[in-house]
Amino acid sequence: MTMIPYTERPHQARATLELLWERVRRRGDMPGFTKAITAILGAMRGEDEREFSMTQTVLTDPVLTQKVLRLANSGMYAAFGQRVNTVSKAVMVLGTEAIGHLALGLKLVEELTNSTPDSIGAQVEMEKAVLAGMVAQQVAVGLPAIDAEEAVVCSILHTLGRMMVTFYMPEQWEALQRDGAPGEEDSTALLGLSLEEIGRATAEHWGLPKNLVAGMRTVTPPVPGEVRGPASHADWLAALSTMSAQCAEAIWHDDAAGAEQVRVLAASFAPLLGVDSGRIQDAIGRARVNAAAELTVAPLSKPLEKQERIAAAKRQRAAGAQLLIEGVADMREAFGTVSAGQMVSMALETAQQGLVFSRAFAFLHQHREHRYSARLGIGADAKSLLPALNFDDTYTPDVFHAALSSDRVIFIENAHEPTFMSKLPNWWLANLSAARCFVILPLCSHGQPAGFIYGEWSSDVPPVQLSQAEFALLNDLRGIVVRTLERRVAEPGVPAGKA
Repeated sequence: MTMIPYTERPHQARATLELLWERVRRRGDMPGFTKAITAILGAMRGEDEREFSMTQTVLTDPVLTQKVLRLANSGMYAAFGQRVNTVSKAVMVLGTEAIGHLALGLKLVEELTNSTPDSIGAQVEMEKAVLAGMVAQQVAVGLPAIDAEEAVVCSILHTLGRMMVTFYMPEQWEALQRDGAPGEEDSTALLGLSLEEIGRATAEHWGLPKNLVAGMRTVTPPVPGEVRGPASHADWLAALSTMSAQCAEAIWHDDAAGAEQVRVLAASFAPLLGVDSGRIQDAIGRARVNAAAELTVAPLSKPLEKQERIAAAKRQRAAGAQLLIEGVADMREAFGTVSAGQMVSMALETAQQGLVFSRAFAFLHQHREHRYSARLGIGADAKSLLPALNFDDTYTPDVFHAALSSDRVIFIENAHEPTFMSKLPNWWLANLSAARCFVILPLCSHGQPAGFIYGEWSSDVPPVQLSQAEFALLNDLRGIVVRTLERRVAEPGVPAGKA
C-alpha cells in the first residue's frame, strides 16, 4: 500500500490526523518513547561511527543496557565461550541493525507494559500488540537470514493505529465499537481513513524506517490453489506481522474458537512464510505460555488470580530485600570467626530468604571424585533431591560449567526458552526442570572453582527480575564466601583443595 501524502488526503482524514497530533502534543507521546526511538534510529542511520553511536545510545538507558546484554547472552544469540560482557561487544557481534531493532522492540514493550491508559480498551490493545510480538519472535527465531527483532517490532507496530485511537481518541473508539465487531472495526466513515492507515501515518510521523512501515501493512494469505512468486523480505515481514496480530486476537480469550482460528491461520500463512504449519502452531503455543505469565489483562493470563500472586510476591520480595541486606551484614561480621562450611551455610540461607527462592542448593567441588555435589539444600523436597544433584567436573558446554568458568553471577530468566534448552544438563532436566528461572553464584578460590550456590523460582511464581541492588548484594555475599574459602586454604597445615 502506498501512503497518500498528507496534503493530498481528504479533509476528514487531515482533520483526524491533526486532532491526533494535537492530543499527542498535549498528553505526551504514546507511550512516551519518541525521544528514545529517535536516538536509536539516528544511530542506525549514521554513516560514521555507527557502532560507537549505537553503544552510546543504549548505554544512556541503564534498563535498556541490562536487557540488551541479557538478550545478547541468551541462547537465541550467543553460544557459551563467546560471552558478551559489554554493549560495545554486543554491537560488534550482532551488528548495528540487529541491536537497533532489539532496542526498538524492548523500548516498545517496556513503554506499552508500563503505561497506564485511562481505559481498559487501550490497555487491551497494547497487550494484544505485545502478544503479537511474542508470536512473531517465536516464529522467526532460528530461521536463517531473518532478523527476529525486526519481525517483533513490525508485529507490535501492526496494530499501532488501533492503539493510537484507543489511547488518544477514546470517544471515537467507543463509537467504532458500537458500529462493528471487535477486530473488524471500519474507521473510514467516521475518521476518513482506516486504522491501518492511522498506524502507518503515525509511524511515518515518528520517522520510523521504511522497512518497518512497510511491515505494518496487512497481507492476505493465498487461497487454496493460488500460486504466488517468492515473497520479498518486506512481504515476508508484512505477512508475519499480519498473522501475528490476527493470532493475538484469536488466542486472547483462550477458548476453543480461538484455538481453531489459530490452526486456520497457521495453515493459510504457512506457504507465504515458508514455514511448516505445525511449526507455526508450536511457536504460537510457546508465545501463549509466555503471554499467560507476562500479560496482565488478557483472559488467558487469569488477571485477578495473577494480580494477587504478583502482589504477594512483591510483598515477599520487599521483605526479603531487607533480610538480604541484614544477612550480608551478619556474614561480614562473622568473617574470620566461622568455618568455610558455616559461611557457605549462612550464604545459602541468606540468599534463599532474601530472594525468596522456591529451592536453593550449595554445590561443592569434590576434588578426589572430580565431581560437583549438592551438599546443602533448602526448600520443597530439597533434602531428598541432594543425592541426585551431582555432575562430573570435566568441562561441557552447559550453563553451569559456563558460570564456573566466567566467575560471575548468572541469572537465567526463562529456563525453558527453546533455544536455551540445549545448554541445560541432563541432571538438571531430570530433577529441577519445574523451575521457571534460576540464578548461579559461582565460588572460585584463587582462580579455581570451589563450588556454587544455586537458587530457583518455580513456575508458580510470577516472572522474576533482579534489580541492580540485588545483583550487588549477591556479589557481596559471594565475595565474603570466597574470601573465607581462600583464608581457610591459606591457614598453616591446610593443603589447597581441602577447604
